Amino acid sequence: MGETIQQAYEAMRAHPFINGLFPHLLTVAGFLLAFFAIARLMSERKQPGNTFAWLLAIAFIPYLGVPLFLMLGGRKVRKLAIRKARLAPSLPNHPATTAANTFAAKVLMLNGAAPPVGGNRVHFLPSGEKYFAELERGIREAKHTIHLMTFILGRDAVGRRIIKLLAERAREGVKVRLLLDSLGCFMTSGRFCDPLRAAGGEVVTFMPVIPLSTRGSANLRNHRKIAIFDHRVGALGGRNLAAEYMGPTPLKRRWRDFGAVIEGPAVQLLNEIFLADWAFASGQPIERLQQELPTTHFTPTGESEIQIVASGPDVAGDPLYEGILSLVQQAERSIWIVTPYFIPDEVLFRSLQVQARAGIDVRLVVPARSNHPITDLARRHYLRELHAAGVKISLYQPGMCHAKILLVDEETGLFGSANMDLRSLFVNFEIGAITYSPTEAAALAHEIQGILAASKPMPEPHQERRLMPKIGEEIARLLAPLL
Repeated sequence: MGETIQQAYEAMRAHPFINGLFPHLLTVAGFLLAFFAIARLMSERKQPGNTFAWLLAIAFIPYLGVPLFLMLGGRKVRKLAIRKARLAPSLPNHPATTAANTFAAKVLMLNGAAPPVGGNRVHFLPSGEKYFAELERGIREAKHTIHLMTFILGRDAVGRRIIKLLAERAREGVKVRLLLDSLGCFMTSGRFCDPLRAAGGEVVTFMPVIPLSTRGSANLRNHRKIAIFDHRVGALGGRNLAAEYMGPTPLKRRWRDFGAVIEGPAVQLLNEIFLADWAFASGQPIERLQQELPTTHFTPTGESEIQIVASGPDVAGDPLYEGILSLVQQAERSIWIVTPYFIPDEVLFRSLQVQARAGIDVRLVVPARSNHPITDLARRHYLRELHAAGVKISLYQPGMCHAKILLVDEETGLFGSANMDLRSLFVNFEIGAITYSPTEAAALAHEIQGILAASKPMPEPHQERRLMPKIGEEIARLLAPLL
C-alpha cells in the first residue's frame, strides 16, 4: 500500500504540468508569506535598524525569515498588556518626594513608571559573595513569604544550594514562590526544582518556549532579577542565581556584577511587579495574590528616594529607555556608564556623541571581551565613533563585567537588570531602580571608579588589533537587532 502511494506521488511529480506548477506555487506562497510578515513588521514600533534587518531576512529568505519573525519578532504584545496586572504600582498615601519634581522622574512617570518614593534604606552589594550571603540570610530569616525571580538558575552548586534552602523553608510553612524564565532556565525548571515542589513550594516558568504560548513568546524573555522577603526586604540587580554571578566563597571565574538590598516603601513596588508577573505566568488571580500584601503602611527605614521602573512587552511605552535618554540628554557635568553589552539605538548613540562634544565628561566601561563574541563585534563601530567624539572608553580586563550602572552628574543613578543594548531597552522584561539621594550617588561613583581602576583605555583605532575584517563587524551590526 505504502509503495503504491509513493509511486503515485512520484508519477504526479513527474507530470510536466505539475512539475512546472509546483515551483510557481512555492513562489506565490513565499510572496504571500513575506507580504503578511512585512505588514506585521511595519505595525510594530521597532527601531529602524531592527526593522531593516527583519526586512532583509523576510525579503530574501521568506521560508526562514517569516517563521523566525513570527516566533521571535514580537516586541509589544497588546493582549499580554491587557491580561497582565498594571505595571505602574503606586503608593497613594505616601507623601510626594522632592525627586518627583526632577525632569527625569517626570519623564518616567509620563511613560507609566511609578513616582519616586522616600523613606528607603539601600545597601549596595558589589561582590557576589556578599550578595549570596544577603540572599541566604533573607531566605533563612523569612517568616511568611519568599519571592524569587531570575533569568538563569544555574545547574551548579549555587543553584542546588538555593533550591535546598528554599525547600527547607517551604517545609517549615513559609510561602515560597520561584519564577523562572523558561528559556534562561530551560535545563533547570523541571526535575532540578522537584525538591522544592515536593516540599510545598511553587515553581512557575514564564512564557514557555515549548510549546509557544503566544506570538513572539520565544523572543520575549523575562530578564528581571528580584528577591523579596516578607514583602518588606527586596533585592535587585544584574545577578542570576548561578555560580558565575554569586556564591558562598570566592570563585576565580566569577563575573563582576552589581546589585542592592532595599528596605522601605519601594519594596512594595517591587513586590507588585513580582505578583503581576507571577499571576500572568501561573494563572492565579492577581486579586487573591494582592490580599497577602500588608495592610499597614511601610515604616520609613532611611532617607533614600527611589523610583522603581518596570519595562517590557507588557508596558505600553518604553519607560526605562525614555528615562535613560532623558538622563543622558539633561546631563550638565558627567555621564558614567557601565554595561556588559553596548549596542545602542541611533538616538541614544547620537546623544552620547553630542554630550561628549559639548564637553560633558562621558565615560563608558565595557568588558574587554564579553561572553557573546558577536555583540563584541557589533559594538566596535559604536565604540570607535564615540571615542572619536571624545567619550572616554575603558575595557574591563580581569574578566567579565556584568554590572549595569548609569550615573549622571554624580547625583542620579540607575541600576538593575537592563543592559545598554537593543534587546534590554526594547524587547526584554526588565527592572530598574533610579536613586536620587547623595549617599547612593556617592556609593555608585565609588563602585564605578573601582571598575575603572581594573580597566584599560580602549586602544586608538590605528593600534587596534583586528581579528575580524571590517565586513564581519558590519554583518554583526546588521544581525545585532535580531539577537
